[in-house]
Amino acid sequence: MATHEAGARRLPMYVWEAPVRLWHWTMAACVVTLAITGYFIGTPPPSVPGEASENFLLGWIRFVHFSTAYVFAVLFLMRVYWAVVGNRFAREIFSPPLLLSSLSSKRWWGELIDECLYYAYLGPPARSFRGHDPLAAVAMIFMYVLGAIFMIVTGFALYGEGLGRESWAYKLFSAWVIPLFGQSQDVHTWHHLGMWYLVIFSIIHIYIVLRQDVFSDQTVLSTMVNGWRVEKYR
Repeated sequence: MATHEAGARRLPMYVWEAPVRLWHWTMAACVVTLAITGYFIGTPPPSVPGEASENFLLGWIRFVHFSTAYVFAVLFLMRVYWAVVGNRFAREIFSPPLLLSSLSSKRWWGELIDECLYYAYLGPPARSFRGHDPLAAVAMIFMYVLGAIFMIVTGFALYGEGLGRESWAYKLFSAWVIPLFGQSQDVHTWHHLGMWYLVIFSIIHIYIVLRQDVFSDQTVLSTMVNGWRVEKYR
């Protein structure tokens, strides 16, 4: 899953291509927007005074949420496409078979444990990786990728319910997702919990990236800006 290159001093490597970097920052903005608007949809703000025709607060919140959801879904599909045509690092977050094959490797488990201890301030610095380390690979697949798929499916199921039985969203998602969960309110609840799932992942992701950027021997945050992984000279 992750790529490790040993050596006393390594040359800079172009890791994250421009489409991956653009996807990363746009998706980050989408997650923030969807989380905020989704929270207010689930917990509507108090009614505002005045003529109803002059106030459309919740309507605008729902419009922004639905529009951003379209962007989120389209970008996810584009990211899947780039995993096929991009470089080897672009495929790392979509490689469950490769990850499963790594589960039988003692070295992989050792590196995963070392990473967990390192981020918890309980162990020495872990090895350097050009792409995702084992912990990041697990988190990206099981938290982000599966979480994003879950939110897209349940979100469009709820959206299709509002559009009606003849809509594309109802036929593709609502018709089977809602019965699968039991009823509409159950889908709402799980979709809301999925939002917190992605929010928690984002918080952990930000902590790990910032910590790694400060304490590791190679660039991390700037790599997602310019694409280059560069070893630091201390």
